[in-house]
Amino acid sequence: MTTLLPAFRLGLVATGLVLAGLAQAGRVELPKELPPFGQDKPLTVPKITQQTLPNGLQVWVVPRNGIPRVDFVLALRGAGFGADAPDAPGRAKLLAGLLTGGTATLGSKQIAEAAQSMGGDLSANAGNDGISLSANALASHAGSMVRLLADVARNPAFPDDEVQLAKANALQGLKASSTQPSFRAAKALDGAIYGDHAYGRTQENEAAIHAVTAEGLRGEHARRFRPDRALLVITGRIDDATALKLAQEAFGDWKASGEPVADLTPPPASRPVQKLLLERPGSVQATLRLGRPGMPASGDDQVALRLTSTILGQGFSSRVNIKLREEKGYTYGARAGGLSFRVGGAINGGADVRNEVTGASITEFINEYRRIGSEPVPADELAMNKRYMAGTYLVTTQLQGAVARQLANNWLVGLPADFLGKFVPAVQKVSPAQVQAMGKKYFNPDEQSWVVVGDAEKIGEQLKAFGEFQVVKP
Repeated sequence: MTTLLPAFRLGLVATGLVLAGLAQAGRVELPKELPPFGQDKPLTVPKITQQTLPNGLQVWVVPRNGIPRVDFVLALRGAGFGADAPDAPGRAKLLAGLLTGGTATLGSKQIAEAAQSMGGDLSANAGNDGISLSANALASHAGSMVRLLADVARNPAFPDDEVQLAKANALQGLKASSTQPSFRAAKALDGAIYGDHAYGRTQENEAAIHAVTAEGLRGEHARRFRPDRALLVITGRIDDATALKLAQEAFGDWKASGEPVADLTPPPASRPVQKLLLERPGSVQATLRLGRPGMPASGDDQVALRLTSTILGQGFSSRVNIKLREEKGYTYGARAGGLSFRVGGAINGGADVRNEVTGASITEFINEYRRIGSEPVPADELAMNKRYMAGTYLVTTQLQGAVARQLANNWLVGLPADFLGKFVPAVQKVSPAQVQAMGKKYFNPDEQSWVVVGDAEKIGEQLKAFGEFQVVKP
């Protein structure tokens, strides 16, 4: 490194001298304005073959003529955080993480080595509405991978040593996370938005982690993993008939056992406004978070809400980020927008700011929230954000693994398979009036709860202008 650095610096200096010389000689002419955008390209909607096995498992197949790889996503509806008991928050995270910890015939190391030998991998994660297992392999190993996926999903053993290791790691992770103001703020804001609803119980606590047992996890697996509440998405270099045959062979004899998890009821559509100041003595900055209940993913105005969120606070060019970061210099980044799940959602936003600009930052959030609901969005700003959303969506759905995950996630939250191709056209149809209506309904600053993490002695006086904040000790 020490021998390369001088050469690297010399290269930069030389390049700079060359560019400077060219500029002085008048040989470098920068364009006066950027060239126009090209025409939008429609998303090529893939043909999705759908079949339901006799045991209730849905199978969606999306053949693609790309790289010689096959991707699988097995989604279990109702298996996620929404199924966690009030005294077991975050249980779904441990359950998902331990699926690859061993089966009746394979240990965790054997599972990992088997996946690697097929040129792929296998993992699981939990969300509010379900648990998803993702796997991929070279096309020549598609049969072996789907059998491994079925073994992990259907026959997890939850070995005691793996459970104890996962608990120890979870406790250490919780200890580290609890020191972060963002963790404390997120947990408090979830409580303000969802109250006692399961969507507000995604963060583990020490008691819940200690209470985990291998036997308990086996019982939860039996309740949550059922073929009649599952979807298998297969995409890649594989034909429909072969994919369906593999699905039938690996999952056709899967039978449900145990009492199923009850369907979630929707969280309240509105909540009393809360204002909380979480004490963090000595902090040199304030963590600001604000939010309120939102809408479910299948809501009629879902696409309009997504576009409104993008304009207001999702992306570098969003209004709150430009205002608080670029214009005011209060923060490295600010965000705001909606999150939507199967039976409900949330509106949230926030930024980490210097102590001395805490009150000024809150004022800017309030101003931008009020403006999105009281003024129509200019045509050029609307067009820019539509292009950003459509382009991002088109890029992210180019990879077959992303297509499989998108289809599975849509299914988990109650969206149909054809939503994959309907999203971009729906974005293009959103009007300025719809954006303003979403802003007025969901971003009214008077209906947002506030959570601030910081040093009360340094920022408390600034907060008085925004009402009475309840001080919560660490």
